[in-house]
Amino acid sequence: MSFKFEKLEVWQSALDYSDLIYAITERLPKKENFNLVSQMERAATSISLNIAEGSTGQSDAEQAKFLGYAIRSLVETVACLHHVKRRNYLEDSEPLRKAYRHAEGLFAKLQAMRKSIAPNLFVKEEQAEYEVFVDDGETPF
Repeated sequence: MSFKFEKLEVWQSALDYSDLIYAITERLPKKENFNLVSQMERAATSISLNIAEGSTGQSDAEQAKFLGYAIRSLVETVACLHHVKRRNYLEDSEPLRKAYRHAEGLFAKLQAMRKSIAPNLFVKEEQAEYEVFVDDGETPF
């Protein structure tokens, strides 16, 4: 027997992302163990846990809610990556770039899954103007 979530590509991707985050946190200074390290690891783990919890035969709206939690946790880890970069905790930025690129793909998968499950649950805001980061193919790391 297997659980539904174990077959989801997005869940597997979330596990892979969590591994990338843990590889980064292992290299952070000990003074961050109870702050940034803990926050990054909990948020990264939360992504796959929310995908799993949301897949347990609940309503589409309930599953979409848990996917929203997963998305928020993902975005939280990306914000943490910026803190790591700003504090120059890693001499090599490649792990940050790799995690960031993976986060972009995982974000797109989570959004697409949530939209496919419950397309009518989300209110689309009216057109507004924002300053937007222009993706030139490079990560901010």
